[in-house]
Amino acid sequence: MAPTDHAPGKLPEHEATYRRLRDMVMFGELEPGQKVTIQGITATLGAGMTPVREAIRRLTAEGALILHENRRVSVPRLTPSQVEELAFARLALEPRLAALAMERLTPAGIDRIESLDQALDVAIAAGETRGYLAGNYRFHFALYDVAGAPILTSLTQSLWLRFAPSLRVVMTSDGAIGPDLHKEALSAMRAGDGRALVSAIEGDIRQGIDRVRADLHQALLRAGRGALPPSA
Repeated sequence: MAPTDHAPGKLPEHEATYRRLRDMVMFGELEPGQKVTIQGITATLGAGMTPVREAIRRLTAEGALILHENRRVSVPRLTPSQVEELAFARLALEPRLAALAMERLTPAGIDRIESLDQALDVAIAAGETRGYLAGNYRFHFALYDVAGAPILTSLTQSLWLRFAPSLRVVMTSDGAIGPDLHKEALSAMRAGDGRALVSAIEGDIRQGIDRVRADLHQALLRAGRGALPPSA
């Protein structure tokens, strides 16, 4: 489920269309709750109606899209209970992947992860929502892919597909991007310190989750529905 890096002509149209639409969802091009027409998606992707419908079917099954009766789709807004479930699952899986990756990292691998973080910094400086979300994904999964744990990595990718669209608030809720702990993670990688790496990744995840919780809390207050329940 890595971001689309293949030229469309090298993949079957249905797979290329699925990956492009998945990336639109994951990297914030479709705001949670925003309804868009299937025809509009087809025009944006420059794809046929059949592969677009198939991509929507797959993403709906994965919980990343909601299909409405009026030929529109939307990225679901997370509920408080869904945020807590995703938080629990991410904090269970991703630190473990980081620990496994630390045992297999090479200097060249660390260099590659650092270059991805530098590209992410460029997107942050430019205030590019899609660039930030894509760069953040690439940083984390460049590390997790090293772990050699394909089942855990696949489960984590599914969690990101549901959670990542809500990370738009990290860039847009107050006009600034919250700090991440990527530099601390990189320092731990260079030092070969697995515990420090796990701590940095866990802290980085918690920062994003806390920003999503805070945004949802404010949305519920504006709607007169009360506050979020205490986190686990």
